[in-house]
Amino acid sequence: MAEKKYYIAYGSNLLLKAMAQRCPNAKVVGTGVLEGWQLLFKGCATIEPCPGKNTPVAVWEISPQDEDRLDIYEGYPSFYYKQDLELEVIPEGGEPTTVTAMVYIMNEKNYCHAPGAGYYQVMVDGYRDFHFPLHVLRQALVDSVGGAEARRFLERGGFDGGR
Repeated sequence: MAEKKYYIAYGSNLLLKAMAQRCPNAKVVGTGVLEGWQLLFKGCATIEPCPGKNTPVAVWEISPQDEDRLDIYEGYPSFYYKQDLELEVIPEGGEPTTVTAMVYIMNEKNYCHAPGAGYYQVMVDGYRDFHFPLHVLRQALVDSVGGAEARRFLERGGFDGGR
């Protein structure tokens, strides 16, 4: 019997309807928090190690075909690389369990800049799908581009900015 493969989503793959199309075999296992990891925007979302910061995530069980589709979607290996992380997953209505899961991390050579409005809205919708606090997205934007630029971005896009 094949070992289960777990995938950590923190960005656009939080959106349930998009994942249903992109990875039809994927199933949500639960949610967790990447402790010591900061969410940032480099056009698209990424995470970087940062003591004191935490990033909410969803954990999916994926098939080999799903992973192939994700590799293409994420631009692996040129845009994102893969790393295995251990984290505690809380399934809906279940007991927490620790798993090792694969996550995509953007290559460090890319610089921080604001995402497109459509991409940011997908992340807002994905955060809502999992009931994650929207202020995490706003803080990631501020950490990536600064407070003034983040305010202008949120006002231009009509986002609630986590309020």
